[in-house]
Amino acid sequence: MGRLSGKIAIITGGARGMGASHVRKFVAEGAKVVFTDLNEEGGNALALELGENVKFVKQDVTNWADWENVIAETENTFGPANILVNNAGISVNKSLMEMTEEEYRKIVDINQVSVFLGMKAVVPLMQKAGGGSIINISSINGLVGGAVGYTDTKFAVRGITKAAALQLAHLGIRVNSVHPGVIETPMVTEGDAVEVIKEFAKSIPVGRMAQPEEVTNLVLYLASDESSYSTGSEFIIDGGLTAM
Repeated sequence: MGRLSGKIAIITGGARGMGASHVRKFVAEGAKVVFTDLNEEGGNALALELGENVKFVKQDVTNWADWENVIAETENTFGPANILVNNAGISVNKSLMEMTEEEYRKIVDINQVSVFLGMKAVVPLMQKAGGGSIINISSINGLVGGAVGYTDTKFAVRGITKAAALQLAHLGIRVNSVHPGVIETPMVTEGDAVEVIKEFAKSIPVGRMAQPEEVTNLVLYLASDESSYSTGSEFIIDGGLTAM
């Protein structure tokens, strides 16, 4: 307990799934958390559950004005943030030839552009706070091939993480990417390919999908001062998939 005492965090895509797991754990470890999502019902319910140390803000992560609002809400409510978790993301289960330009650009905006906007928005706050940690949620598909659109953007998240880490190190701001494998979240369990994914999970070296909390434990480490010498790095949590 208390690994994030005195920390102020912003977490996107926090209303359910992996993001909600991050929010719960961060609060339990002493952080004050502003979390965002388009899912108002889920966001308000989680905020009610967790109490005074959290605030939910509805946000379109692809919109700069929404980012400015999140930054203002964070500073006005808790103070300058020193943690950002860029967690929001989507996937579209279509092939290259099936996917429309509109669908492709939507994936790019949510998975990739939002990471750029979030980092750009939070850096002034982190400078006020005297430094910070940015954790960008990528995927093992930021390391190896996968779905068109999703893979492209997750490679981009990996790349911008390294570029930003080099540019922000002198400010005391660390930037790392997390690369989960198959995680048992609504993106998987409610998607079109749920049965295929469940069958695939049997071939993972550890023999199962990960629980969101297992990824959260890694994100918590990167958010805390325990990872003070880590920046510009990929942290893989995939049950051995990329070792095959």
